[in-house]
Amino acid sequence: MNNQKIAYSILELAIVSQGETIQQTLHNSLALAKEAEAHHYKRIWFAEHHNSDNIGSSATSLLIGYVAENTHTIRVGSGGIMLPNHSPLIIAEQFGTLAHLYPGRIDLGIGRAPGTDPQTAQAIRSDFMKAAHSFPEEVAKIQRYFSLENKKSSVRAAIAEGTDVPLYILGSSTDSAHLAAKKGLPYAFASHFASTHLYDALRIYEQEFQPSEFLDKPYTIAGVNVLVADTDEEAEKLFTSLIRMFVGVLTGSREPLQPPTEMTEELKQVLQNPTLNQMLKYSFVGSKQTVKTQIQEFLKETGVDELITVSTMYNLNERLKSTRLFAEIMKEINEDK
Repeated sequence: MNNQKIAYSILELAIVSQGETIQQTLHNSLALAKEAEAHHYKRIWFAEHHNSDNIGSSATSLLIGYVAENTHTIRVGSGGIMLPNHSPLIIAEQFGTLAHLYPGRIDLGIGRAPGTDPQTAQAIRSDFMKAAHSFPEEVAKIQRYFSLENKKSSVRAAIAEGTDVPLYILGSSTDSAHLAAKKGLPYAFASHFASTHLYDALRIYEQEFQPSEFLDKPYTIAGVNVLVADTDEEAEKLFTSLIRMFVGVLTGSREPLQPPTEMTEELKQVLQNPTLNQMLKYSFVGSKQTVKTQIQEFLKETGVDELITVSTMYNLNERLKSTRLFAEIMKEINEDK
């Protein structure tokens, strides 16, 4: 188990609840960031998704700027920018600009998935597959644009050169673990929905890690779903919204996030579906004591340095409460070290 203090953060997708507007949803994301900042979360990252009525985090860099402008200390970044969708030069310019406006607070997490369906990926960038297969080279371009040495180049992102924007490699399989290790960069794994390869990816990253100018030893982040309430029963009820959302993803019926219902026997059986059960394996749901026990076991098994939490709940106030309670859990866990 990692004996260092465990950092804790938030991954936000700006999921639209039934009956809410996108504008309300984006304002709710800011409210969540402010609550996280008040309770000493390290960072809030925004995911990149496209072609969805019910996810508001499509223009990721704009959301980062909005939240950074209206908070003070919490780090704000991408979890992640799906690099094959973009020109590395433009991303460097965007995040270099953010770094000048909010120095010491901007993170750039990058991944290779499209964050959408193949048809939309093609509409975003006609050579998407070529860029995806060239992901290591695209990452190298990003690094070059941020370097001071690139001042001598004929192609520059001048506003990015020399700025303090830490780069994180994101992954949901083992491929990116090799790349993060080779480049000596921190590594974040999407175990909040892709649990299958978590341990293999962490092992590969730690075994192959090569110290770099950015990092002298491995640094790992794991995504987990967290829903904390006063009682286990109340948390399980809140969890039903997330279960229904994942069922919708698997069946292609994507609706706004539905209000919670009682945890019925039928829903419990649905949760036992092998695919759904695997996707939601790292979901920690319950009272403070229940979730604390689950988190301690997860940290013991994985040894990760940081948890990045996803709290998909229908009601903002319930999310804010869960955010506060989870901060209390992490404070207790860190004080026990």
